[in-house]
Amino acid sequence: MQKILVLHGPNLNILGTREPDVYGRLSLAEVDREIRRHAKARGVGVQCRQSNHEGDLIEAIQKAPSQGFGAIILNPAALTHSSYALRDTVSAVSIPVIEVHLSNVHAREEFRRHSVIAPVTRGQIAGFGLQSYLLGLDAALGLMAKAR
Repeated sequence: MQKILVLHGPNLNILGTREPDVYGRLSLAEVDREIRRHAKARGVGVQCRQSNHEGDLIEAIQKAPSQGFGAIILNPAALTHSSYALRDTVSAVSIPVIEVHLSNVHAREEFRRHSVIAPVTRGQIAGFGLQSYLLGLDAALGLMAKAR
């Protein structure tokens, strides 16, 4: 069975209570449940992980290909704008990475409008709440099918 890794960055563990007008009212557990449901309906396995630590995300990305993942859906959260280490890891990995965001980062504060990660991903999906992840999963499946 094909597998996709979903990584949630810093502060996404407090979804549902953190700025619900921006990020929505779903908890991270509810987001993960919907991602798993979407993946199951498409016959693909998915593993969801969250970390507030940049190094944990870097290690997960580095290990993903050897662990049998065919693609990564990454919400780098605030690391989007500042983590060159995460960027370098994404550019070094052999499987497609899709950057996703719950909010429309391009309609928010100026500093949020620039992603250091996006140039080394296969694409970015932002502003659709939970749907950003689901669209990312569908895009990952398309890329994986094309690679076969």
